Amino acid sequence: AFTLGVRQLIVAVNKMDTTKWSEDRFNEIVKETSGFIKKVGYNPKTISFVPISGWHGDNMLEESTNMPWFKGWTKETKGGVVKGKTLL
Repeated sequence: AFTLGVRQLIVAVNKMDTTKWSEDRFNEIVKETSGFIKKVGYNPKTISFVPISGWHGDNMLEESTNMPWFKGWTKETKGGVVKGKTLL
């Protein structure tokens, strides 16, 4: 995607329901994915990572009560820091 000119990226970590909403598993995935993202040319600080469950709709449009540990995502932009809580 980076080599094709895509400069903005959001990583949705899906199927959090199958990990029983595990914060540790989410952090592990973010760490592993950040390394890969960096290798292909992205700055991980400019990427938003959001734990979701597509099946249950958690963190898709509204904040999930199943993941109280997730305080929201942040990413750095040229205009400053942007924050959010859900995927959309």
